[in-house]
Amino acid sequence: MKVLVIGGGAREHALCRSLSLDPDVSALYCAPGNAGIAEVAELRPVDALDGEAVAALAADIGADLVVVGPEAPLVAGVADAVRAAGIPVFGPSAEAAQLEGSKAFAKDVMAAAGVPTARSYVCTTPEEVDAALDAFGAPYVVKDDGLAAGKGVVVTEDLAAARAHALACDRVVIEEYLDGPEVSLFAITDGVTVVPLQPAQDFKRALDGDQGPNTGGMGAYSPLPWADPKLVDEVMELVLQPTVDELRRRGTPFSGLLYAGLAITSRGTRVIEFNARFGDPETQVVLARLRTPLARVLLNAANGTLADEPPLVWREDAAVTVVIASHNYPGTPRTGDPIEGLADVAAQDAPDAYVLHAGTRREGGAVVSAGGRVLSVTATGSDLAQAREKAYTAVARIRLDGSQHRTDIAAKAAGLG
Repeated sequence: MKVLVIGGGAREHALCRSLSLDPDVSALYCAPGNAGIAEVAELRPVDALDGEAVAALAADIGADLVVVGPEAPLVAGVADAVRAAGIPVFGPSAEAAQLEGSKAFAKDVMAAAGVPTARSYVCTTPEEVDAALDAFGAPYVVKDDGLAAGKGVVVTEDLAAARAHALACDRVVIEEYLDGPEVSLFAITDGVTVVPLQPAQDFKRALDGDQGPNTGGMGAYSPLPWADPKLVDEVMELVLQPTVDELRRRGTPFSGLLYAGLAITSRGTRVIEFNARFGDPETQVVLARLRTPLARVLLNAANGTLADEPPLVWREDAAVTVVIASHNYPGTPRTGDPIEGLADVAAQDAPDAYVLHAGTRREGGAVVSAGGRVLSVTATGSDLAQAREKAYTAVARIRLDGSQHRTDIAAKAAGLG
C-alpha cells in the first residue's frame, strides 16, 4: 500500500512513524513534511491547502491512501478534492470539518444530537458580548468561532481581557466555565461505524502548574489511571456515536478522525470542543500505545468498511510526550536556532524514547528550529512514572538555545506531584 500523509508537524511525524512500521505499507510519502519526517518518509513539496495540487500529487505517486493531518486543509476541502479524484482519503469533507472550523456549528450539532456540553451564546456585536459575559460571570470562556491553531480560546478571571479577545474576533462563542479535569478521546469513523482509541490528557498552558498562556499543547500522557474505566463507553454512547449519526442525518457524513475534548465535571462529562483530525500532542502518546497496524484501519475508514475491522489491540505500556518549544512561544517564536543532541537520543534512548519533529527544517547539515513547538520527545514505559523518567532523560540530551518545556507533564498522574 502506498500512503501519502499531508502535513508537517509532530502529529504527522507520529503518523508517519506508525505507518513506516506497518508491513502493509510499501511506500510512504509526506508533503510537505519536516526534517524528522524525512527519516521515515519520502518528502514531496505541495501547498497543503491546495486540494487540486494534493490530488494531483496523490495520483502522480499512485497513492492507495491519503491521510490529511492538519485542520486547515480539511476545512479548505482538500479531502473533497482527493475523493473527487477517486483516491481513498482519511479525513472529513469541508462541510463535516466545520465541526472544528466553526464553534457555533459544533454547538448546533451537539444541541441537535443531545450531546452534553457547556451552555453558550454566539456573539457578533459588543452588546451581545457584554450580555453573555455578564450572564456567565468569571471564569470567562471566550472562543474564536473559526480556526485559530489551538490558540483562539481565552479562559480568564479578567473581564477586560475576556472582552478584548471577544471584540478582536468577527464572531465568538462565549460559554460557561466547565470545572474538572480535561480528557481527549479520539475516534476513527467511516461515517457510520465509530471505533474509539485510548484516552489521553494534554497540557495546554505554557508553564508548570498550568500557569501562563494557552498553547497548542506542551505535553500529554496515556493511559489515565484516575479515569473511570467506563469513560470510553460513556463517551461513545453520549457523544461520539450521536454526533456521527447527526452529521450523517444532515447529509454531511463525517469520515476520518473525530476528536472530543472533554471536561469531567461535577455534573458529568461535557464536551469542550470537537476537532476534525488527530490532536497534537495527544496523537504522539496514543499511537505509541497502538499495537494494531494503522494503515488498514485508516483505509477501512476511508472506504466505508470500518465495521469489518477487528477490535484494536493496545500495548499495556504507558506513554508520555514532552514538547520542546522555541524561545518566546506562544508569542512570536524565535526560529533558525540549531538543534543538537538528536543523535544522542537515537543512540542512547531508542526504542523506548524517540524524538518527533514539529517546527524544524534542515539547513545545510544541521537541523534548526522553524516554529513555536519544535520537538515532541515521546517515551514508553511499564507505567507513567517510568515513561516520564525516560522522556525527561531524553529531553535533557537535546540542546536548543532559549528553548522551554514544562517539567511537570504526567507528574500528578504518576503520583509524583
